[in-house]
Amino acid sequence: MAKAKTTRASAPKVVPVAGGETHQTASDPNARITTNHGVPVSDDQNSLKAGPRGPALLEDFVLREKIQHFDHERIPERIVHARGSAAHGYFELTKSLARYTRAKMLTEVGERTEVFARFSTVAGGAGSVDTPRDVRGFAVKFYTKEGNWDLVGNNIPVFFIQDAIKFPDLIHAVKMESDRGYPQAASAHDTFWDFIGLMPEATHMIMWAMSDRTIPRSLRMMEGFGVNTFRLVNAKDEAVFVKFHWRPKLGTQSTCWDEAMKIAGADPDYHRRDLHDAIESGAFPEWEFGVQVLTQEQADALPFDILDATKLIPEESHPIQVVGRMVLDRNPDNFFAETEQVAFLPTNVPPGVDFSEDPLLQGRLFSYQDTQLSRLGSVNFHQLPINQAKGCPFQNLQRDGHMQMQVPKGRANYEPNSLAEAGEDGGPREDPKGGVRTAPVATDGGKLRLRAESFADHYSQARLFYRSQTEIEQAHLASALVFELSKCSFGHVRARVLGNLRNVDETLAERVANGLNVALPAKSAAAASPIDMKASPALRILGKYPDSLMGRSVGILVTDGADGAVVKALRKAVEAEGATVKIVAPKVGGVTLKGGQALAADGQLAGTPSVIFDAVALVVSEVGCAELLSDSAAIDFVHNAFVHLKAIGHSPQAQPLLDKAGVTPDAGVVALKSDAGPFLPPARTRQWDREPEVRMLA
Repeated sequence: MAKAKTTRASAPKVVPVAGGETHQTASDPNARITTNHGVPVSDDQNSLKAGPRGPALLEDFVLREKIQHFDHERIPERIVHARGSAAHGYFELTKSLARYTRAKMLTEVGERTEVFARFSTVAGGAGSVDTPRDVRGFAVKFYTKEGNWDLVGNNIPVFFIQDAIKFPDLIHAVKMESDRGYPQAASAHDTFWDFIGLMPEATHMIMWAMSDRTIPRSLRMMEGFGVNTFRLVNAKDEAVFVKFHWRPKLGTQSTCWDEAMKIAGADPDYHRRDLHDAIESGAFPEWEFGVQVLTQEQADALPFDILDATKLIPEESHPIQVVGRMVLDRNPDNFFAETEQVAFLPTNVPPGVDFSEDPLLQGRLFSYQDTQLSRLGSVNFHQLPINQAKGCPFQNLQRDGHMQMQVPKGRANYEPNSLAEAGEDGGPREDPKGGVRTAPVATDGGKLRLRAESFADHYSQARLFYRSQTEIEQAHLASALVFELSKCSFGHVRARVLGNLRNVDETLAERVANGLNVALPAKSAAAASPIDMKASPALRILGKYPDSLMGRSVGILVTDGADGAVVKALRKAVEAEGATVKIVAPKVGGVTLKGGQALAADGQLAGTPSVIFDAVALVVSEVGCAELLSDSAAIDFVHNAFVHLKAIGHSPQAQPLLDKAGVTPDAGVVALKSDAGPFLPPARTRQWDREPEVRMLA
């Protein structure tokens, strides 16, 4: 939909600078946007397309200059996704998609393809912490027999913006404020919410960002999404739309917000350590790989535009077909050489995978290559071992360049050539039959800058997401909005966001306004009236946790004189379910159990808080408990476990410590004896019924 333009009453004020040049003053309300060469920009909201829903055009110098400047703003750290963790593994196809694509890795059942997966936060720098409220990157490089395929997505299926020309603005807004350099790795500040309030298209993504999805328990417990709409193309050049999905075998699990903040202080490398240790122990993370495939007719029947990256396709109407699995089974040998130097490019697709005209994707196809040229400093970054094609040779007639690591032979560095007729090596040739072919999709309309009318509905899917959540998740989402907006110093910014929220759900807007103790403003004008869509239970997290301790961690706090039989029974029962056990003691040298047996400690109490565990047990002696009553670390260990809704198993001697920590009896507080069985059921999940007793939610 075409955006309204602001009328300027007078020409911009200019100020002379050195060399006779001029620049516009930042405070001038009539200042106009120009290119870096002074050319006035007529539309800074939409990239130039071939028709309202057509692909972006290479001639769009405004888009290219804006994104190219953005891509080169940081050296050598990634501008976004700077803090990452990664692992090697393999992908195995379990169901052929030959009906839809000719890509071999998606048609040859049983074939294993080597992969390298990188997970990351978005907003923080490389030295930030692992657990802020943030979107997580989910990027996978497949080393296929037909070249590398980089599926570069997030743990959220939608995005903030519809057109890539707005990406620099989004990241500038969410990054540290430019005049003060903070906050780091946080969206709770003025510039981000100012941008969000002015961009209603971001409202759906905000519902996800304020949900528990952005405070994951583990990288191993995140879903992944390709975000953009792609195409699959079969051997007859017939094309269908496709959305890509990753589903963790361990289930999608999250932390509590207060817990996530405390983990940041207790272990800034919490997610990185968790992934590394799981692989090192042989508990290899695994994901199912699924697709949603739609024909053009099915896409046309959707109540939204399939090219709009701020929309998702509900699973209830178009189920996800599981076609493969990914297993990560090897940690990197060198963090810099692999995790840091890996370069993901959405343009890397095998024959049989193609792009749609999604205007966000269209910009990404340019931006990622440009970013890697800046960050890695050479057009030959593809020759780095982690980026090299492994399933097949790579060969072309490109030569030389900074950091050339190969020694090309022969005279042929151009094409076409006839050197073969003279008995010389003429080099590789194009492959019209087996090479990448673009789907023959017609475009319509002239060259223009606007949003298609089909992109105008900014609130229906935000409403769908919120109303599909459980009551607990809705409360968490509302509370997150209260926290974030309470960090904004501008009242008009809060008011604008609240006005947008009224288009999502009136009750949600009221909850947030009450949490801020501000009046509810008028509802924002909507470009298209939101509609009520059928609730999608698939969008929830709660109720879908696996009934198992698999992949989780239990901390056992012990003291001198503790009953070793109880500790042994706990360890055996917990490890039998696939969880890890760590012994926590007042001192790192461990304890002497009742009977004189020594028990080594995995962590010292003050440095191993309960926030890093999924459940805890207290196996103490009477004397040991008396000593812990004067230790704030011990009281915090128990209190935090309780308020973070974790199961607490305890020996009878621990009762005074429970009392001092404010623990009241419920189904998750279990007395321990020689049989650890009663502890296991509550340890498999959080005690959600406890939440109203321990924290105030919006």
